[in-house]
Amino acid sequence: KFSSIHTIMVDERPKVSEEYAIVLDYLKHGYAHGKSQSPLAQAIGTEYFQLLELVPKKEVFLQPLQKVYIGNGKREEIHHTKGRIELNKLTTTARQELDHLLSDIIDENEQRFVDFFNKSQPLSMRMHTLELLPGLGKKHMWVILEERQIKPFESFQDVKERVKLLPDPKMAIIKRILKELEGQEKYRIFTK
Repeated sequence: KFSSIHTIMVDERPKVSEEYAIVLDYLKHGYAHGKSQSPLAQAIGTEYFQLLELVPKKEVFLQPLQKVYIGNGKREEIHHTKGRIELNKLTTTARQELDHLLSDIIDENEQRFVDFFNKSQPLSMRMHTLELLPGLGKKHMWVILEERQIKPFESFQDVKERVKLLPDPKMAIIKRILKELEGQEKYRIFTK
């Protein structure tokens, strides 16, 4: 089956699974309406923002906002990844934590996201990847392209200072990630 969703890679990160995730909510007895009473955690990957269900090891109690290793090596807290979940399947607690957590992840990896402004490319003759960010139109795009030729952007603050009247770049990225997690976007910039 051919998918109409495209992933746009704007950096050189290899296409791999998540190594780490941050717990959004821990359900000690599983879902209230589920058949299984086994512990379960809802989490978000730190690299590709995959929403995941994680099964902790026996006798492990997870805390919201706890960072856990989910890669292929030896795992301390997580037995296995049950699978991906959709944004609308998150618990109320998980959904409330998501916006704040995205902000924290972006702050910790600011240069990666600033590089989006430095390295993004056109999608077609009529559209640029920059225009996929909420609130960013052609005028902003042209200023960003001109400014990055003079000197690459060094921080979100640098982007804000050099591109007048630009919506907050960090908030635009958070909004775009949330739209991609909703699954309604044709192009994926930040999620896998």
